[in-house]
Amino acid sequence: MDDRGEGRPTLGELWGLFVRLGVTAFGGPAAHIAMMHDEVVRRRQWMDDQRFLDMVGATNLIPGPNSTEIAMHVGHDRGGWRGLVIAGAGFILPAAAIVLALAWAYVSYGDTPSGEALLYGIKPIIIAIVAQALVRLGHTAIRTWLLAAVAVAVAALYLAGANELVLLAGGALVVLAIRSLARPRGPGRDLLGLVGLGLPGLGPIVLAQAAGSPAVDLLRLFAIFLKIGAVLYGSGYVLLAFLRNDLVARLGWLTDTQLLDAVAIGQFSPGPIFTTATFIGYVLAGLPGAALATVGIFLPSFLFVGALSRVLPRLRDHVWTGALLDGVNVAALGLMAGVSLQLGADALIDPVTLILAGLAGLLLWRTTLNSAWLVAGGAIVGVLASVAGMGP
Repeated sequence: MDDRGEGRPTLGELWGLFVRLGVTAFGGPAAHIAMMHDEVVRRRQWMDDQRFLDMVGATNLIPGPNSTEIAMHVGHDRGGWRGLVIAGAGFILPAAAIVLALAWAYVSYGDTPSGEALLYGIKPIIIAIVAQALVRLGHTAIRTWLLAAVAVAVAALYLAGANELVLLAGGALVVLAIRSLARPRGPGRDLLGLVGLGLPGLGPIVLAQAAGSPAVDLLRLFAIFLKIGAVLYGSGYVLLAFLRNDLVARLGWLTDTQLLDAVAIGQFSPGPIFTTATFIGYVLAGLPGAALATVGIFLPSFLFVGALSRVLPRLRDHVWTGALLDGVNVAALGLMAGVSLQLGADALIDPVTLILAGLAGLLLWRTTLNSAWLVAGGAIVGVLASVAGMGP
């Protein structure tokens, strides 16, 4: 069965799924990807593990928030351009609305609600969800000893402090080099094809760099976030560096304390951490600033994914590009594993959290219970444990 045909979701189903994920997907990109895999592959069977893995690998080739771009890829795969816009907006808008409410509280009262009790219960659930996704995706991606070795090496090097982008590129190049030595063939044609495939993605970068510094502050704010969305690879810490350079050091619009508060809110709230832009935009210029900053930072991702989605299926048609994609896929899984170990050290801190993670893992493997219910249950347990004096 062609998984583009039968079982194709309606646009309303796409919207409903990604809106719900935008409200419940806590824990950062690794957790978001795991929850999307649970919904799209395991529960709805809209695609198989390999197609989902290729989407994960593809998002590492372009700038922007990876998990948000996977939502867009799924939407495009299932519903074309309209599906891309609906899935991406569905995932972004609920998170942006939550961050906007927190920004209003911050501006109005100088503080935001504490989420320690909620996160205490949610984090162990996230660890179980990510672990299940890693096992399922690893079974599909790691087909040879070479791919297994690359995944393990990437995880170890990441934990040792190596840069994520270097590890992704290194994983892809190692797989390509070893396969080329084992099976010599002329990569020239594939290389030219890959360069051609990459050209459509250059437009937004050029646009962002050409956007000058107009006199209207709102336009300048929009241009700053458009530039960041068009060129930023890496984690929330990389985002912090970009924001500090532009908004604190160069323009003096924010203080360091405000910037750290903005990033903390982006990490605490569900959905993409790039909704930090919503918070900053509101702090600087109210609702217009929030809207322009949010559109600016996410717009390049819609354009990049739209360009890449047209050629992603063809990457598997060539030995050279297929090897690169396999290498990126297992490197991405290695990074997810490394992040999960770091999150696990922070989340599994006492008997309550260990029991929560174990129970969630058991339910994920033995039932078809929706992971969103597990997240909600973890949040309730976290609050109850805090009230009982067993949590934060």
